[in-house]
Amino acid sequence: MYLCIDLKSFYASVECVERGLDPMTAHLVVADPERENSTICLAVSPALRAEGVRNRCRVFEIPPHLSYVMAAPRMQLYIRYSADIYSIYLKYIAKEDIHVYSVDEAFLDVTDYLALYRMTARELARRIMEDIQTSLGIPAACGAGTNLYLAKVALDICAKHMPDRIASLDEGSYRQKLWDHRPITDFWRVGAGIAGRLASYGIHTMRQVAHTDEALLYRLFGVNAEYLIDHAWGREPVTIADIHAYRPQNSSLSNGQVLMRDYSYEEGLLILKEMADLLCLELTERGLVTNSLSLYVGYSGRRLPSLHKTASMTVTTDSVRVITEYLVRLYEQYVDRVVPVRRILLSFNNVADVSCEQYDLFTDPARIERERKLQHAVLDIKKKFGKNAILRGMDLQSAATTRERNQQIGGHKSGES
Repeated sequence: MYLCIDLKSFYASVECVERGLDPMTAHLVVADPERENSTICLAVSPALRAEGVRNRCRVFEIPPHLSYVMAAPRMQLYIRYSADIYSIYLKYIAKEDIHVYSVDEAFLDVTDYLALYRMTARELARRIMEDIQTSLGIPAACGAGTNLYLAKVALDICAKHMPDRIASLDEGSYRQKLWDHRPITDFWRVGAGIAGRLASYGIHTMRQVAHTDEALLYRLFGVNAEYLIDHAWGREPVTIADIHAYRPQNSSLSNGQVLMRDYSYEEGLLILKEMADLLCLELTERGLVTNSLSLYVGYSGRRLPSLHKTASMTVTTDSVRVITEYLVRLYEQYVDRVVPVRRILLSFNNVADVSCEQYDLFTDPARIERERKLQHAVLDIKKKFGKNAILRGMDLQSAATTRERNQQIGGHKSGES
């Protein structure tokens, strides 16, 4: 038996609690007032959602007749609240039986705890939710299920309609209650693309998926059809223990930005160099190296298809000089010089331990080691005095974003004040 606990409109609820407001009745949105009206609301309070305001809408989409408080994002504050809530979970459940799915959602394997506490899953869920509410003032909802998928679906689809915001499913009740539920995109892992392809074959519900020829589903979705087929029947074999034991065959590091305005070709190259510098610092800090780089560039207004290119290096390294040279060549060779840039994503692939470092015939090992010592010195300064205590000259240019992003978490303000 699993619980999936979600903190209701988490960012908005935290801001309400900090202001002495009731999270369930206050009209509040979390959005940066310093950004233009097209900025996305990171969270909308339940009372505003009841008025028809969509979650993660743009500020200008909020009906003008509604009055509300706009709270600037404070990501560090939300992380602190999330950590406090995790400590509440630990009062009831061992960490080995908890999977933190996101900052505001967690799965708990309560199979071996129900007999210990002499409670049903619903009773234990209520006890934990009441503890969170009493201790921190944050309302929660919960789905209970005989596997991870059913717990998640019980939360996403059913709990919102229950007076105590708790719903429970097993495979039988799932088929009875939800096999004909629409839209199919309400189900976990079914996005608009999957729904569209299913609809082209007249498939609109999980009942229809369950009774569709599996060969057709595998032709449409490849190996991912296995997830869809299992979920259509309410099955999910993966456990929290499996998740904790999982180790990916390949690792990567990535850094992406959605730019606040259209950037010229030259400005985009500046952003790429800044991102390369930060990712190389992360490689050095974690004792890692890479030999493969991927660059994604999204153009303004979708005037051109997005660019996605990968380059293999002749060395395996964390050298910012070497890596930046490869990325600059990739950028100059493929990125359009006329159409403005709006999105950039950089990935370091095949990340491995620094013991796997490899040189080519043109590499000066002594120079690489000097660069690494310099990187460690920079990291020490940043740890002691702050991320903006030492910067490159390019970070001071008007189009640069590193200084601002160093004060953010997840692209949003981190300050608690």
